[in-house]
Amino acid sequence: MRVSMARFRELVAEALDELPPEFQRMMDNVEVMAQEAPSPDLERRFEGLLLGLYQGVPLNQRSWLGMNLPDKISIYRRNILRVCRTPAEIREQVKITVMHEIGHHFGMNERELREAGY
Repeated sequence: MRVSMARFRELVAEALDELPPEFQRMMDNVEVMAQEAPSPDLERRFEGLLLGLYQGVPLNQRSWLGMNLPDKISIYRRNILRVCRTPAEIREQVKITVMHEIGHHFGMNERELREAGY
């Protein structure tokens, strides 16, 4: 399946637009980026195919002083295209991956995210 990077960015933006406004307000210090692929170093550090990555300090672990660098969420086009066969699957996987990584931003662990369907 082929999807241009421009279209992939649109899918990521659409997934973010679906967030309820109260959650969107809590994402003001988070940069969400569509990227081609994780670095070889990241691929070695994580088991399986890395579809997305949250880097930062989850909201539930932040200091009350509020001095945190911006968080970063990366969504990896190449790897998502590897696991999807149709445009509908790509759209759904992008949404699931974006929500999964946002869940980490809110402090959810892998088990909690699996139980929530992400």
